Amino acid sequence: MENLPKMFGSMVFNDTVMKERLPKETYKALKKAIKDNTDIGLDVANVVAAAMKNWAVEKGATHFTHWFQPMTGITAEKHDSFISPTPEGGVLMEFSGKELVRGEPDASSFPSGGIRATFEARGYTAWDPTSYAFLKDSSLYIPTAFCSYTGEALDKKTPLLRSMQVLEKQALRILKLFGNTAAQKVLTTVGPEQEYFLVDKALHDKRKDLMFTGRTLFGAKPPKGQELEDHYFGAIKPRIAVFMNDLNEELWKLGVLAKTEHNEVAPAQHELAPIFSTTNVAVDHNQLTMEIMKKVALRHGLVCLLHEKPFAGVNGSGKHNNWSLATDTGLNLLEPGDSPAENAQFLTFLTAVIKAVDEYQELLRVSVATAGNDHRLGANEAPPAIVSIFLGEELTGIIDAIESGQAYGKKEKQHMTIGVDVLPRIPKDTTDRNRTSPFAFTGNKFEFRMLGSSVSVSGPNFVLNTMVADILQEFADKLEKAKDFTLELNALIKDTIKAHKRIIFNGNGYDESWVHEAGKRGLANLKTVPEALGSFIKPKSIQLFVRHGVLSEVEIRSRYEIILENYCKTLNIEVLTMLEMISKDILPAAYKYLKELSKTVLAVKQAAPGTVCKAQTAIISKLSALADDLEAKGGKLEKALFAVHEAGGAANEAAEYAKQVIPLMQETRAVADEIESLLGEEYLPFPTYEDLLFRV
Repeated sequence: MENLPKMFGSMVFNDTVMKERLPKETYKALKKAIKDNTDIGLDVANVVAAAMKNWAVEKGATHFTHWFQPMTGITAEKHDSFISPTPEGGVLMEFSGKELVRGEPDASSFPSGGIRATFEARGYTAWDPTSYAFLKDSSLYIPTAFCSYTGEALDKKTPLLRSMQVLEKQALRILKLFGNTAAQKVLTTVGPEQEYFLVDKALHDKRKDLMFTGRTLFGAKPPKGQELEDHYFGAIKPRIAVFMNDLNEELWKLGVLAKTEHNEVAPAQHELAPIFSTTNVAVDHNQLTMEIMKKVALRHGLVCLLHEKPFAGVNGSGKHNNWSLATDTGLNLLEPGDSPAENAQFLTFLTAVIKAVDEYQELLRVSVATAGNDHRLGANEAPPAIVSIFLGEELTGIIDAIESGQAYGKKEKQHMTIGVDVLPRIPKDTTDRNRTSPFAFTGNKFEFRMLGSSVSVSGPNFVLNTMVADILQEFADKLEKAKDFTLELNALIKDTIKAHKRIIFNGNGYDESWVHEAGKRGLANLKTVPEALGSFIKPKSIQLFVRHGVLSEVEIRSRYEIILENYCKTLNIEVLTMLEMISKDILPAAYKYLKELSKTVLAVKQAAPGTVCKAQTAIISKLSALADDLEAKGGKLEKALFAVHEAGGAANEAAEYAKQVIPLMQETRAVADEIESLLGEEYLPFPTYEDLLFRV
């Protein structure tokens, strides 16, 4: 496409547009405020707002909206027009700095975990100038943070921005110790790979489970699944290719760096991967990507499924969070480098990450905890619920040598002294990839693979940023007091490796022996949301976030309540949907088929007295027993749901869902799926897996 460079970012009020449209002094003041993390004055905001409005109106915009990310998991927006009345009865198109900087949506209607009562409605959005405004559907979208009237964060972006600032501060302290005074900023960068399914909309709309829950609650396996491995990286179907082309154009206009697209492992599953961006921009772009995917799919008569496990028996969908650290001078802090000083600096940041992941492994698990992700973790290329780090043979060999004080590689007589040229050149991707690892080093970044496809990448990244910042602060506190920096650094890295190497595992995370080994190492295996979530409100976790100003204790406890409530509500909807599908779809279909079979047997016996009709009778007997069993299972499920509601409190309800209801849902599904496998095609109550996965 010849015009792609011109198209890219054409709907974004980016740096190029600001340079063209803002006075030089205003532009410099804005960039300085962003660089120094200081407030943007109202005078500057007024000029920026006027330029933004003029640009947007020229492109056909009539409205503006503060675009934010509440705790619902999706984005939110309230649109206001640019019009202001004139005394003559006409209107002017106006947009002030005050309107740019702050908005006022109703905070009581969003999840707050008890921070806001229903009658306490006031809340505020605040402009995030580090993420560009953009145009979509005739509105100017202004990325913002969202907080309550009393100042608590009610969104996913505020703690992310706080964590980025904290990590930058501590990383700069470490860089200064290595003599790097050129770097003024340290940015976390993220490239979130997005997996998704596409199904035909006409088929989707015939299934209540897909419409209400985003996943199939019933469905017998088709004769063919993904076992032939013929879909992964296979030729893209024409209908999907047209969708992907349309999607790319929409994303490129919005400045989203959509780069790679391909078929994923499961039938009807695909992936889109972007180029790395600064973390808060990457979060915004990923939220946009998910929204645009759904919107574009509908244009093509498709539905985009972002649930973590929409189909049992085939791969679920994840979101691989490629995380790294970079300076404003272009230095990747997770790149080993060639010189002794670079080697030592790399090892300092590497060991800080190792210690952070080990000490706060439970928090990493909490950061990806959703009802949907519980179905996905542990199989089909999703990592297990046990957090571990994959380093590969070469890096593992190096840190083993550092720990033992022995030589590495060909330097047979030389001991490991940090600051001496002991590291070989470690090129990007020197080690194999490990798809079963939750947290893998992949050359110059870490790939956090536990995220579910529908989750906002904000949560995992603010947790990751904060815990790494915490360890970097600890390192800096020690090293800044050192009389001999090299000796202190040597001891620090060696001691850190020795104390936290238990978190390093390069083997098969699916192997049952790893579960046993991880237990021996003292690593947590938190399989469900209720099991994991208690870690979020432990004193150690609260102290971490409060110490760095990323979340207050009130904010932590509110998020704990929100996640629990979301888990319970999700399961409640799924159970109610199952019960409705059983009573209104599956059992009526079974009874209809039984009636027809019985009529057939009767007709045959009347026409040919003495005929046994063995095959038909066997099916009638089996199907009738299964129908009775399904009806009984439905009754048990209904009683279990009632018992959950009587448990008292979200924590107790969530525990009951995990312990009692989910196993019963699985038992119920098994019976229903067996019924489906016996029904004649014309009696099937809704589209099958075969229809959904292979007829796109």
